[in-house]
Amino acid sequence: MQDSIDVLTHGELTVEGRLVDASNTTLRCTVELGDRTIRCVYKPVAGERPLWDFPDGTLAGREVAAYLVAAAMQWPLVPPTVRREGPLGVGACQLWIEESDEALVGFVPEGELPTGWHPVAAARDGEGNPYILAHAEDARLAQMAIFDVVVNNADRKGGHVLVGSDGRLYGVDHGVCLHREPKLRTVLWGWVGQPLPPEAEPALARLAARLDGGLADELADLLTDAEVAALVARVEQLRAEGRFPQPNPASPTMPWPPI
Repeated sequence: MQDSIDVLTHGELTVEGRLVDASNTTLRCTVELGDRTIRCVYKPVAGERPLWDFPDGTLAGREVAAYLVAAAMQWPLVPPTVRREGPLGVGACQLWIEESDEALVGFVPEGELPTGWHPVAAARDGEGNPYILAHAEDARLAQMAIFDVVVNNADRKGGHVLVGSDGRLYGVDHGVCLHREPKLRTVLWGWVGQPLPPEAEPALARLAARLDGGLADELADLLTDAEVAALVARVEQLRAEGRFPQPNPASPTMPWPPI
């Protein structure tokens, strides 16, 4: 992954086209450094739409911060992401993930829930047919759910969960993470109240140690002091409780649209 970071940081960025379904300016690019060329997603700060609950011009920094947190946990759930100059100014630059056909989150007809999948919410299509929003019982997905609690992800849609052609699970679109106020909105509610899996505590311990060892200072260039302090507090609380949290009844808990 370090090789990709070097290319993303120092390579020549060339725009291929725009992802038109994205709410903010999102460009697919190539990055070339020496004999290495990779594809990436470039999100310039200049193309961010203002949000009522997040400070203007901070989404790219949050994308990078989410990557740094996942890397500190040693859970490679976020593609390598850097902040750099590009054709439209400073922005987040993230490695492009080639997807497989495997789907772990989606709507299924009522009564046809796959074995082992967790139902999350009831829904109906345009003709009134009943469906279930559900996700797989998958260890990789459970790690992502824990990561989302840590970074306070306000937008974990099903479409932001990618299974790469390498078989790894990746989460993308972390621009609305790491707010100091509780804002967890996710489709990954299948483990509510259950004990965290055994691999969670070592990962959280690694993150806590890195926060004490300099990561907090690195994040201070991307987030406010209050947001970094809130991150530290969430890690401490999750380690102390040792369980997947309950949804907050006082605030929305599902992103829209959910996929």
